[in-house]
Amino acid sequence: MSLQQLNGLARICPGAMLVVLMIATVGCAGVKVNAVDNRDYLSLRRGDALTSGKLSVAARTSLQVAGVAEKDCSENPSACREQVRLNAGLGEEQRLSTLSELWLQEAQDSRSSLSAEGRTDAFLESARYAYAYLFLTTRSPSQRALEDRQSQVRDYYNFSVQQALSELFERYRGRPPQAEDDRGNFRLRAGRWTVFGRMENVRLANERFLPQELIPAASLSFAGLRNQYRRDGLGAELVAVTAKKVVNSDSDEQSWSETPFPAVTAVARFPGQTLEQVLATDEVEVLAYDPYHQDAVTLGGIETPLAANFTSGYGLWLARSGFARQSLLTLVGRGDVLKKPHLYLLQPYDPERHVVIMLHGLASSPEAWINVANEVLGDEHLRRNYQVWQLYYPTNLPLALNNATIRSVIEETLQHFDPEGTARASRDVVLVGHSMGGVLSRLMVSTSGAGVGDTLLAKYKLNDRQLAAAHKNLDPFLKFSPLPQVSRAIFVAAPHQGTPFAENRISRWAAGLVQLPVSVLDRFKQLGQLLVMPGSASSAAMVRPLNSIDNLSNHDPLVMAVADLPISPKVQYHSIIGNYTPSIALTLSDDGVVPYSSSHLLGAQSEKIVSSGHSVQETPEAIIEIRRVLQQHLADMKDSPGRRQ
Repeated sequence: MSLQQLNGLARICPGAMLVVLMIATVGCAGVKVNAVDNRDYLSLRRGDALTSGKLSVAARTSLQVAGVAEKDCSENPSACREQVRLNAGLGEEQRLSTLSELWLQEAQDSRSSLSAEGRTDAFLESARYAYAYLFLTTRSPSQRALEDRQSQVRDYYNFSVQQALSELFERYRGRPPQAEDDRGNFRLRAGRWTVFGRMENVRLANERFLPQELIPAASLSFAGLRNQYRRDGLGAELVAVTAKKVVNSDSDEQSWSETPFPAVTAVARFPGQTLEQVLATDEVEVLAYDPYHQDAVTLGGIETPLAANFTSGYGLWLARSGFARQSLLTLVGRGDVLKKPHLYLLQPYDPERHVVIMLHGLASSPEAWINVANEVLGDEHLRRNYQVWQLYYPTNLPLALNNATIRSVIEETLQHFDPEGTARASRDVVLVGHSMGGVLSRLMVSTSGAGVGDTLLAKYKLNDRQLAAAHKNLDPFLKFSPLPQVSRAIFVAAPHQGTPFAENRISRWAAGLVQLPVSVLDRFKQLGQLLVMPGSASSAAMVRPLNSIDNLSNHDPLVMAVADLPISPKVQYHSIIGNYTPSIALTLSDDGVVPYSSSHLLGAQSEKIVSSGHSVQETPEAIIEIRRVLQQHLADMKDSPGRRQ
């Protein structure tokens, strides 16, 4: 329509003219609105090179400001980064964060022609620009605390440091750099980079050996663990593997060991006081920390929370332990038999944290505590105040023998780490025992007096010489006093007075499979010769072999003799009891294995009944109760006069 025709139309019908103009302008609209599904909102807002492989919205915005097409960055990443670096239209934070993401994208790009050395260089460059963004821009990290972009850049830094260190470790595996001094300082070359640092803040389980593996904690996932616990912050979360063999069955080895899979958090610091100096350096300082001992680190003059993963090392230890198989084979005396108790420290020893010692039950292992220990380590307040030790012991041995040897192992371990007995770790120890482990825990806080041996020997008609010889053999196992370091105990499904379950047909069959070590058999053979007089009817008492299953019977002489031993008045104790038969009276109930009447203890500070079978320690209710008791233990010590915290 010509201009003259439009003018004529406007004079005749102004309304028609307006409609024509509206129709004509619709096709020229520059902005259109599209609805975004709620499920896509966060992915559009926070997706980036690390999470999706594609550049973030923030990075794409920077490229547009710099006049760079995104596809050009894929085809020529070096030229793309140079245009971003030199562009005056970008703010400092925009430029640094975008360069960190671009370097990270190239390092991860499977189509990239980078060599292994080039990929490590790209990760270090990404970490460098992230470091500069975090600590050398006008605004401090606290001023950007609620910004998505800072969280993204923190993740670029953590991931890039993790990958660079993992690749360097693999490159130098078997030929590690020599330490420059006794503080663990090291220096090595990685392409154009000089990497130096120190490991003095990390104590490995065996200081004679460097880690055999360095595994990113984020790469590990575990079946069987309900939760994975970590702490947000700066740094690469790693697990250092220091030993291939987890279980020590050699009787000549020491009876304790610190975790062979310690958690490590590493940070990279780029030398320089100014942004220009940091971006020009070809050096990087690597510092490694034990996240149980350190929760913050100073970088760029700013105290920053240190990232941590508290589950991965523990999970890896259990996954590689072989505990389940060995514990069953030990019971029947086959395979790589566990010969004596062994105490495992789930973290490097800390003199300032109280000790929780967990004892498993029959035919079991530390795996019985898989979620209990993890939930304790996952509770920040408990983690700051406790260290978890797990006792692994041969459950084929009689209670009296295990009681004596476990006591020895606990005292030997405490003596090794704290010869003077003055550390916080040596006071107010907490014992947590399940099933047979609960019975043993009770014995360790009880007083035998002189009566147990006399009670067991009373049915034998022994002359003075025989009685003295029998006492000489028995007293080392039947005379004991409470462990002085222990001030609280938690008994879980513990058959303090035995259980009739040990007398049923299946249990008797299982008892027949139990094999005792030759040394133990010889000891009982000698004892039997002392107790059995020729032609005496008392020989019938020695017909049934003595082993751990017999010791759990409610008819067992030892169980009956120790059932009412007094618990130390200095020890507070608690019971957690499973109830598998809720339809009947509590006093007549049981957990499928142990009757309530056997687990119930007069004088307990608390008694928690949980609807569960015998493995009650795995239930959320029992774990919550254990955590509650540990919290109460801390509160009681704080309120108690004369107790140093």
